[in-house]
Amino acid sequence: MGSPLRVGVIGVGKISEQYFASLPSLPNLTLVAVADIDAARTKQVADEQGVRALTVDELLADESIDAVINLTIPAAHVEVGMKALSAGKHVFAEKPLGLNPAEAQPMLDLAAEKGLRVGSAPDTVLGTGVQTARQVLDSGLIGDAVGAQVHWSAPGHERWHPSPLFYYQPGGGPLLDMAPYYLTTLITLFGPIVRVTGLATRSNRERHVWTGPLEGTPIPVDIDTHVTALIEHANGVTTTLTVSFEVWATRSPLFEVYGTKGTLAVPDPNRFSDPVEVATQDEPEWHEVPVSAGYENAGRGYGLADMARAIETDRPHRASGQLAFHVLEAMDAILRSSAEKREIALTSTVDRPEPVPHGAAPETW
Repeated sequence: MGSPLRVGVIGVGKISEQYFASLPSLPNLTLVAVADIDAARTKQVADEQGVRALTVDELLADESIDAVINLTIPAAHVEVGMKALSAGKHVFAEKPLGLNPAEAQPMLDLAAEKGLRVGSAPDTVLGTGVQTARQVLDSGLIGDAVGAQVHWSAPGHERWHPSPLFYYQPGGGPLLDMAPYYLTTLITLFGPIVRVTGLATRSNRERHVWTGPLEGTPIPVDIDTHVTALIEHANGVTTTLTVSFEVWATRSPLFEVYGTKGTLAVPDPNRFSDPVEVATQDEPEWHEVPVSAGYENAGRGYGLADMARAIETDRPHRASGQLAFHVLEAMDAILRSSAEKREIALTSTVDRPEPVPHGAAPETW
């Protein structure tokens, strides 16, 4: 292993806690500084992590920082990413990659021009859960995949997040916030998407913040809160996807793949290491399968560690900007399909990411 990638974090809100929990276990990454528009929060987090507290401009100008983890709100992902790339730094961003494909494409173009890498969440698909599901699928245990059903729903993030208003603005909602986990997993399992048909709506339910210092604050809703899509992959597999902020309870399966010889229950792609189950024509009762692929005990930040190793070994990284762009185009197409009442063909494509061998460590593989 070469020298660790020196990392600065921009945006130290709620999600940053999960990154900070993982970074110490990744020896090919070294956290050196944090920045946020909230100076007091920046200092508090910097003291907790034992690193420097900088302004955003100071962090971007710091030549000792090799890569930026961009944890700003979705509306700022591209703006901050472009500035980081212009400063000669690799970028790993939270999802979505941008608000729409037209906004995000120049960031990928700039990275290519400068010979820099762009990575994007979700990297949850690199854990043992989704990677074992992929290995089971590729092994032929359930035969040839025919279709899949994906359902994620909740009443809304305002019930647990202390500052949830951005989830109801462009870049948020159940589609752009939650569907990247599921669409990225679908592409990991089946390869690129070729066309989608979508339906999207929202209720007139009044929403407010449930917890924290903003408790009781009304939440304006400027996005669709219930979205359903039909998805076709290049390999012919079709998926029904539903994501919603309108469901108080459900018995729908979270994520199932239907094959010619059985059914695969894919674990929650919002998590790294949940178990995989199958039921087959030979063993019709549901049973758990042994872990057979993926980074063990993974957490947020493993996608950047994988990217750092890919830079060192000159190979493609798995949680790539190109993959995130394809997911973003699929989500944008779902919303356009609903608005225009027609099927939308995607113009981008992406290679199915390489599998993660079982027991691999991102700093050594």
